[in-house]
Order: sequence, then C-alpha cells, then structure tokens
Amino acid sequence: MPENLFPAFIKLAGRRCLVIGAGKIAEEKVQSLLKSGALVTIVAPRATAALQKLAAAREIAWRRRAFRVSDVRGFFLAVAATADSAVNHSVFRAAQEKEILCNAVDDPPNCDFYFPAVVRRGPLQVAISTSGESPALAQRLRRELEANLDESLGKSLRLLGNLRRAILAANPATPARKQLLHLLASREGLAALAAAGNPDDLAAPGVKL
Repeated sequence: MPENLFPAFIKLAGRRCLVIGAGKIAEEKVQSLLKSGALVTIVAPRATAALQKLAAAREIAWRRRAFRVSDVRGFFLAVAATADSAVNHSVFRAAQEKEILCNAVDDPPNCDFYFPAVVRRGPLQVAISTSGESPALAQRLRRELEANLDESLGKSLRLLGNLRRAILAANPATPARKQLLHLLASREGLAALAAAGNPDDLAAPGVKL
C-alpha cells in the first residue's frame, strides 16, 4: 500500500548533498541536484565521463573510493545510486541513524523521498510522483505535459511574477486585487503576457487599481 506523501519543493541552494555511486543513474541524480544549486559530493571508485568532467571542473566533489558509513555525516540529504542493493541499503541505514533524508534509487522501502518526474518551463515546475509505484507512468505523464505546455509559459510566468509583486506593493488586499491577479493568470492573460517584452522590463512601478 503506497504511503501518503507530503508534496514539497525544497530549497537546496548551498546545501550539502551526497550521492553514493557514479554510474548513469547517479549522473542523472547529480544533474538534478546541481540544477537546484546543491553542493554535491559523490562517493565511488569509478565515475562516468560526465561526472569525471564535473569533478575536474570542481563543480562537484569526488571521494574516489568505496562507501563508508561515516560518509553521510554533515549532509542534508543522501542518494544511494549504486548497482549493489546491499550498499544502497547500508547508505539508507546510515542516513536514518543520522536523521538525514535518503533516497535509494528504485528501492521504495529504503526511501524517505522520491525524485519526481519534472516538467520545467522557466520558474514553473510540475512534479509528478506515483509514490514509487510506477516511475514509467510518471515519465509518460511528464512527456504528455511537456507536449502540452508551451515553452513561452516560462517567460509569461516571469512577467506575471513581476506584475504580481508590483500590484501587491501598490494595492491593499481587496476583492478587486484578487480578481486582477486571477485575470492575469488566466489563459487570456498569459497569452497577452507572452506577447510582451523582456520579463525584467516589467519589474516596474506599482500598478494602481
């Protein structure tokens, strides 16, 4: 029976995150963490060419050896992404003892959290989880959403955010303000914003109702 999960978007910028393993699956997790601004350390005797390149550029740290239980100390979260289920389980146990969030890839019982399938359009992120029941279904739904969410939505959202901040700063909380914000977020409002200029140009003076 799948657990009821608490959906949350976590700020990882500047937080130390550990990935055990350095194969293709680990590479995907590292890239995902880096996109969120995490400070990533990998532990593995060998690594893919892409991870070696990141380590050489000092974009990640690489402890070039097998996992040790003490490796989890001081990290915000850990990801066990080796091909050895016993090692992954050891990582999970060590993380549990230190109260560190851990994900053992493709092993739902040994996960505190799951990596969702994510659709990104600028600041918009749509995350899909099946609670570990079927990652393939989550990926299919992601592809369908990607096909239906236009790339211009990211630009429109940045414009919308700038306008929203200006409106909130210039107007008290009234039904009229709420109605305007919902109008701007409508299909018609977003279409109009998509036709506008640079998102930064609308970080403008307050909009008075």
